[in-house]
Amino acid sequence: MHASTIDADEVARFEAMADTWWDPKGPMKVLHRFNPVRLAYIRHEACARFRRDPQGPDALAGLSIADVGCGGGVLSLPLARLGADVTGIDPAPANVAVARLQAERTGTSAAFREGTIEDAVAAGERFDVVLAMEVVEHVSDVDAFVGSCCAAVKPGGLLVMATLNRTLKSFALAIVGAEYVLRWLPRGTHDWKRFLTPDELADAIAAHGLTPDGEAGVIYNPVADRWSLSSDTDVNYMLTALKPEA
Repeated sequence: MHASTIDADEVARFEAMADTWWDPKGPMKVLHRFNPVRLAYIRHEACARFRRDPQGPDALAGLSIADVGCGGGVLSLPLARLGADVTGIDPAPANVAVARLQAERTGTSAAFREGTIEDAVAAGERFDVVLAMEVVEHVSDVDAFVGSCCAAVKPGGLLVMATLNRTLKSFALAIVGAEYVLRWLPRGTHDWKRFLTPDELADAIAAHGLTPDGEAGVIYNPVADRWSLSSDTDVNYMLTALKPEA
């Protein structure tokens, strides 16, 4: 691999859970629960950018999408079923194997490979849409990682990133609540000090030539037992940015 921003300990942590990626009641339960919200947001933003009908069955047909840190393909495969040409990239070989197996089992056309976004950029690959969902808080060098994600976007393309805000609220809910009280996630999944505020992430993206153009929070309603989009970015949030036309 080329010089990368991967954190070996973080990769090992998620690789150890590889067999549970597609267990909706396992350690990835929360991911499965809010994945439809992520999918709908990405579909809406990509369709707005590329003038597509978001309600169409092949809304993303012909668009190349890189899913950086794809894990077991939980987001990659639904995007592929919307017609996108999806490349899932992950540094953990066990995760890639799980994603490939799930693609085969479901008859979904998507490519998965072991590697990093730095490898893709060095090889000259560029994509209409680059996704880095819940990844940036696990890398060793935020600026370098963001720069590589930005470089991988084609002129006129779209970058979508998701992470957790560094607030007292996120510490209470995402660390204490999710990992220690509710045990939604294994303890140690996140390090609060690595969380980024929306302004910090937007500034990092802008420094690499893209224009941040929108953000949305993702919140959990315990009464309805449902995740949804919100203007509240205090804990989970997603951010989009556009690369200028050539």
